[in-house]
Amino acid sequence: MNEHMWTHSPASGYQMGTGLAGYKVEARDGEIGKVDKHSDDVGSAYIVVDTGVWIFGKEVLLPAGTITRIDQEEHKVFVSRTKEEIKGAPGFDRSRHLGDPGYHRQVGDYYSRLPM
Repeated sequence: MNEHMWTHSPASGYQMGTGLAGYKVEARDGEIGKVDKHSDDVGSAYIVVDTGVWIFGKEVLLPAGTITRIDQEEHKVFVSRTKEEIKGAPGFDRSRHLGDPGYHRQVGDYYSRLPM
């Protein structure tokens, strides 16, 4: 797994401690939902996106390494993946995402294998 997948890129403009909950999330090909939760823990930073009706209310876990830019004025988070790539990711498992390193490895591996 790419160890940088769970770290915010300096180019994204993220500043430690910034609250992202409620921000709109834009994939490369359009809006996918809003940030429901985020973590900026070193080495395991992520956002959980509520996709609303786009994937029938499904939540998705996106590692911080997928974030390309944060627009503080517009309250938007831009990610480097397409809607189809995000839709094909391992399902979000609320019961596993905090305490199961294997789950983070599975999600990180999925996004690491995709072409940029």
